[in-house]
Amino acid sequence: MDFARWLLSVETTDIQVLKTELNQEPIRADSLTFLQILSSILHLEFQTLPVSTPPLPFRMLDYSVRLKRQYNCDVEQVVIFLKPTNSEIAFTEIYQDRTTTHRYRVIRLWEQDPAIFLGNPGLLPFASLTRSDAPEMLLSQVAEQVARIESSSERENISACAYILAGLRFEDGLIQQLLRSDLMRESVTYQAILEEGRVEGRREALQQGLQQGKQEEAASLIQRLLVRRVGAVDEQLQQQIQSLSLPKLEDLGEALLDFSQPSDLIAWLQENS
Repeated sequence: MDFARWLLSVETTDIQVLKTELNQEPIRADSLTFLQILSSILHLEFQTLPVSTPPLPFRMLDYSVRLKRQYNCDVEQVVIFLKPTNSEIAFTEIYQDRTTTHRYRVIRLWEQDPAIFLGNPGLLPFASLTRSDAPEMLLSQVAEQVARIESSSERENISACAYILAGLRFEDGLIQQLLRSDLMRESVTYQAILEEGRVEGRREALQQGLQQGKQEEAASLIQRLLVRRVGAVDEQLQQQIQSLSLPKLEDLGEALLDFSQPSDLIAWLQENS
């Protein structure tokens, strides 16, 4: 409702959030939302960077055509840039080629008056990215507005969103100082991010384990080959070999073919440690 009031000057509760991808192969974006409002669609496209594939103007044309084909209604498209940039794309509101012209709206948050964002809960998380000569004071105002929200669940979720978006402009220490982290702990948004982090952490741990296994296997093989080439390898040299990265072990595997005595191994390790 707050976005509809801000961007369309429409007062209505008849809003439906549509699925964010269409039937055809989806185009990846930072974040996009389709809101069906009365008999039209508001397409919100949030961007942190101006670079995209395909280029943003063409992407907006593509989405417009897809939406019109699927829903057969008017489409209002708004690109909201979150981080300051001098890129021409952030100041472009048209796609044009020899036969086609397509227009959309672009909003650069860093140029926007913070008042409307501070006064509307749905826009409040974006307030810290708006125009200000005193950004830290603006973030403090955001924190004050969050604390005034009566509904605890709404306060928790908006706090989590404000925390995340503020990270595009401020250092984490300042955000933690002003936005109370305890407000976010019951937020479904915050919990979803934590779960994603746990899943990603488990994935990274698994990958590291696999990589570590390859490293240990390679080190063991190298040591057996060295015994054949130069004889027994003392414990200190074995420890040095075991500490080598997988790429270095691969290099040693090639180099040892030219070794004829332990001093060759010692010289190689000194050069490559």
